[in-house]
Amino acid sequence: MEFAHSDKTTELRSRLSEFMDSHIYPSENEYAEASRSAGDSFVYPTVMDELKVAAKERGLWNLFLPDHRWGSGLSNVEYAPLAEVMGRSPFLAPEATNCAAPDTGNMEILANFGTPIQQERWLAPLLSGEIRTCYSMTEPDVASSDATNIRTSIVRDGDEYVISGRKWWSHGAMGDRCRFAILMGVTDPDAERHRRQSMIIVPLDTPGVQVERTTSVFGYVERTSGGHAVINYNDVRVPMSNLLGEEGSGFAIAQARLGPGRIHHCMRLIGMAERAFDMMCCRAHERFPFAKALAEQGVVQEWVAESRIRIEQARLLVLKAAWLMDTVGNKEARIEISAIKVAVPEMARWVIDRAIQTHGGAGVSGDTPLAALYAQARLLQIADGPDEVHRMAIARRELRRYDAGER
Repeated sequence: MEFAHSDKTTELRSRLSEFMDSHIYPSENEYAEASRSAGDSFVYPTVMDELKVAAKERGLWNLFLPDHRWGSGLSNVEYAPLAEVMGRSPFLAPEATNCAAPDTGNMEILANFGTPIQQERWLAPLLSGEIRTCYSMTEPDVASSDATNIRTSIVRDGDEYVISGRKWWSHGAMGDRCRFAILMGVTDPDAERHRRQSMIIVPLDTPGVQVERTTSVFGYVERTSGGHAVINYNDVRVPMSNLLGEEGSGFAIAQARLGPGRIHHCMRLIGMAERAFDMMCCRAHERFPFAKALAEQGVVQEWVAESRIRIEQARLLVLKAAWLMDTVGNKEARIEISAIKVAVPEMARWVIDRAIQTHGGAGVSGDTPLAALYAQARLLQIADGPDEVHRMAIARRELRRYDAGER
């Protein structure tokens, strides 16, 4: 594995870093103020449209998509350092460059499994950043860490499908630019366990779709990115042509979607940890409790050293997973993807927590980004599969090797 950045990545990273300094960081306060002043509404800050124009002008657009037809053509290894830079401002930079979840995962589904008509109608406006989407898989009434538990029904009736069920954590659905959901439901409850589910496109203006409310994350309500919605699907009718792939392929499509999504989260988490690390080190030189700089305190030096070690370990593990995805495919890299999904959010949460402690009261306030970064890192120990499920997958793979006599 080659650790040096490719020429393309080096050039894009330089361009992206300049964009972060000139546009993203200076816009963070305006973006946050738009959220604070929204009240109970959901708003789309005008600054985001301005950032998107600037990103497009710099060629910093759809960098996550490896398919030359739709995106940058970057490999996962090439994209990793770019996603890390974006992760330093996770609420602005990914969306400004059209590299934000859940749109990225939905674009990948449409690119890989959509029909030409679906791609023209739904993928094209997503690629241009005109609309946003949500992903409706998780349900409040079942243990959704096992996706085969989902109960939302998709029943064929003539040339339509009728959808009934309740979903939550459908990120973005409260926003007025969210046009459709990609929903996972059960088309054949009697089929083999992993062939019961299907994926289907559901326009949110379809009769019977009720976007009920948003949930919050540690009290944070993402009013500028459409929240995390609870959606009721009450006998919603959509044409058969909205089905993605074949009936019964929903679980496989979900797994194909989650692999890149998980590693992208981890790439960005490294950037979040690096920003927290920078803030911790700067703070350590600025504060003098008991007439001695924090940087001279042994416990703070321990935090700094341990943070650097953990960040570097996590980055190397992410690069290995990315390299495997590029060389042997997402399916063969699934255990390494599970490993980073456990290790990286845990690392980021630990580093951000030490940065918060170094900042004292300021660290838990809204005056720094640390509290919001902590909430995001902690959420990602649950989202896209909780740590325990990924640990179970890793353990089973390792134990199978020994049961088969491998060493």
